[in-house]
Amino acid sequence: MNEALLRSLTPSVLAILVRRGADFAAAEDAVQDALVEAVRVWPVEQPRDPKGWLVTVAWRKFLDTTRSDAARRRRENLVDDEPAPGPVPAADDTLQLYFLCAHPSLTPSSAVALTLRAVGGLTTRQIAQAYLVPEATMAQRISRAKRTVSAVRFDRHGDVATVLRVLYLVFNEGYTGDVDLAAEAIRLTRPLAAAIDHPEVRGLLALMLLHHARRAARTAPDGSLVPLAAQDRARWDTESIAEGGVILQAALARDRLGEFQAQAAIAAL
Repeated sequence: MNEALLRSLTPSVLAILVRRGADFAAAEDAVQDALVEAVRVWPVEQPRDPKGWLVTVAWRKFLDTTRSDAARRRRENLVDDEPAPGPVPAADDTLQLYFLCAHPSLTPSSAVALTLRAVGGLTTRQIAQAYLVPEATMAQRISRAKRTVSAVRFDRHGDVATVLRVLYLVFNEGYTGDVDLAAEAIRLTRPLAAAIDHPEVRGLLALMLLHHARRAARTAPDGSLVPLAAQDRARWDTESIAEGGVILQAALARDRLGEFQAQAAIAAL
């Protein structure tokens, strides 16, 4: 089972269901059900079009739930509009998920948890372990967040600054449990930087790369912090430093200096 493939497909499949008319909470539940089905079926026979398979199964899971939920009878007309199985359009609405998960009505902790769940594809257990809280507590937090954003129109313009703050919060959690949240934040910020032309997005990515590159040398064997001047530079990730520098220079060239670009410039020195 290719877990990395499933995690990479999760946000785009979720976005497609929301675009078709499913509310966020129901769509997220349906996608999780489809992922469970994929774990069961794919080791025996992986589909030629994994994304299309997940969309088809998730949409059917959503319709099954809609039919059985008396409070959602008004959605029965969706059954007649079920798209035929086939190739999925190449358009990726993942960017909209960032804005939904970082909605201003959510608390920072809820926005971070929802982003890790919906965009990052992490399980509730993994997120709970990362934040050192009981799984039931994290499940309630995510459920409340999903209910909050379910009423948000999917085509509303999002606030880039809010999305960046959420991603920065993820990064600052660092490493706990079995999930490296610093690495996860970098993984989530890369596609955002590729999808949106905004110097602060690139500034944040550069800042993350520059800080993360020095991580191995930042603590002594006893866990104490090692000052920058005393760090063993041979343990720094020079490739990440070089990449961060290139990204930062491209952002600064836009002459639209922002908070994350400034912090990255200081880190680069």
